Amino acid sequence: MAKKSNIYILTVIILLFSPLLLISQTNNEKLQSENPVQLRKYVVDETNTLSENEKNTVMKKLIDYEKQTSNQIVIYIIPSLNGESLELLSYKIAEANKIGKKDINNGILLLIVKNDKKIRIEVGYGLEGALTDAISSSIIRNEIAPSFKKNLYYEGINKGVDAIILATKNEYENTEQKDSSKYCFGIPIFIIFIFGFIFISIIMSIFQRISGVGRKKYTGTGFGGFWGGGWGSGSGSSSGSGGSFGGFSGGGGSFGGGGASGGW
Repeated sequence: MAKKSNIYILTVIILLFSPLLLISQTNNEKLQSENPVQLRKYVVDETNTLSENEKNTVMKKLIDYEKQTSNQIVIYIIPSLNGESLELLSYKIAEANKIGKKDINNGILLLIVKNDKKIRIEVGYGLEGALTDAISSSIIRNEIAPSFKKNLYYEGINKGVDAIILATKNEYENTEQKDSSKYCFGIPIFIIFIFGFIFISIIMSIFQRISGVGRKKYTGTGFGGFWGGGWGSGSGSSSGSGGSFGGFSGGGGSFGGGGASGGW
């Protein structure tokens, strides 16, 4: 009888205190969500995925890049989102750490959620023109994710960082965009150009015959002259140009939700 009484009392205590424990846990999660971690280094790995040498190598690249451009890139690797939205968490971490310079807003956060297999590139206002949503998405899919699928995390991060740096210099080739730019309504642009030119030439020839303009005058600006002077000149080339190692301190940058998410 005493045992049954003790079990009854224990059950009542558990039922009484369970809601309090649940509320406490919810408040803790909410507190963590509302007060994101303060990043103290350019590369923070909470999963011990990268070796010290690998972290130092990437940090040196990020530090050198900031010295050259003032742009700040920070990498944060966590095990899980714990039910949090990837985009919301990434935004809050980037904002809380003020990545990038004030009034320039040239910060970038590369957030990697290892167990959930999710990636987010969060881009500051000032770099959204160069590191667009489409390019960010391409970098995740084509540079980072393929290596992550093979568990080559350092390789994927390194390739991702290199691609981000190139993008901010307008030197990253987005293959998907490049290919699509060669077509119009599914037809190669150069084909449209050739047929368009022939059509215009025929119209001009008919107009000249009707108006009585001499052939000699027309041939001076004909097919050969246009091709050599117009099309040939279209080619060209573009050129871009703390206490412990890796210590990071934000410069007051702001974010507006630009960037892209992906996974592997």
